[in-house]
Amino acid sequence: MGAPLSIAFFASSLVSAYWNGAATYYRGMVRALAGLGHRIVFYEPDAYERQSHRDMEDPDWATVVVYPATKPGVMRSLEAAKGADLVIKASGVGVFDELLEREVLRLKGEETQVVFWDVDAPATLDRIAENPDDPFRALIPQYDLVLTYGGGDPIVRRYKSFGASSCIPIYNALDPDTHYPVHPEPRLEADLSFLGNRLPDRERRVDEFFLAVAKRLPERRFLLAGSGWDDKERSGNVKYLGHLGTADHNAFNCSPMAILNVSRDGMARNGFSPATRVFEAAGAGACMITDQWEGVEQFFEPEREIYVAASGDLVAEILDRLTPALATAVGSRALTRVRAQHTYAHRARQFQEIFSAGKPSAGGMP
Repeated sequence: MGAPLSIAFFASSLVSAYWNGAATYYRGMVRALAGLGHRIVFYEPDAYERQSHRDMEDPDWATVVVYPATKPGVMRSLEAAKGADLVIKASGVGVFDELLEREVLRLKGEETQVVFWDVDAPATLDRIAENPDDPFRALIPQYDLVLTYGGGDPIVRRYKSFGASSCIPIYNALDPDTHYPVHPEPRLEADLSFLGNRLPDRERRVDEFFLAVAKRLPERRFLLAGSGWDDKERSGNVKYLGHLGTADHNAFNCSPMAILNVSRDGMARNGFSPATRVFEAAGAGACMITDQWEGVEQFFEPEREIYVAASGDLVAEILDRLTPALATAVGSRALTRVRAQHTYAHRARQFQEIFSAGKPSAGGMP
């Protein structure tokens, strides 16, 4: 094990999951890294009303610095980060991303490494492939390392084609202290539930794998949660909850017979990109049905620990043959698997392996 690192982390938000799908990933990783002795300062902008929609207080395992969403605010935070052993710029901060991507590189030195951590690699890579003048494209080779939260070999190859010196996936995972089985709640009971914000590159798949299935099975109950679906046409057997705070996620996962995972288009196309909610649901012992993507069997065994559906018709077929007893058995096996192999403690040990020699190395898959 190498010496504990001081880490400056620039990302969207640690303390608010409001319009911030990466919050659980950041919390799990940062908390697990702190548990290994690393010291983390997490810099996040005061933007998108996230601070008024906090769902956690400042943690005792990281220092949170909320800076004004202005250029001077960014520059002051960068100045404060000088001297850290490791500076991380995550994708999708949401404000002044181009400025941060350029200026964090000025912090590199003999004692400071700078890493780009991409939490939406398919979108980033598609963007720079379509625009040769994208400013980030020329910066990629200057980073000591690119980390991604998914994508496997297809993403690694694409990043290296743009000059990345090294690219290593650190997948989403479970924090068993925050996601675990709880008693079902009657208000959240359903045959199939889906939680996710309405996004352009996921909506078509939600239409096929969830809303069309609900229309086809009018006798079944469906539950939809997430921001942005207010004006979406849906059948009468679909109950809509709106934004669901993280405090309700365990009950949401434990109350229905099955939970649906629907990937974003880019994640499904590249494969090896399980959503954070897959691990959250498994950690609650939920029976999951996921849309099909390459690499799912690396994380869970199809038919035993998770159901995989290549179409909405197959989702309907799975629901037709699923019983509460069978769903409980599948969810129980998923819970055993995720706790044994896919916690943030596993991912933090992978991170530590990468940096244990004092410089990024290939590291191993957990």
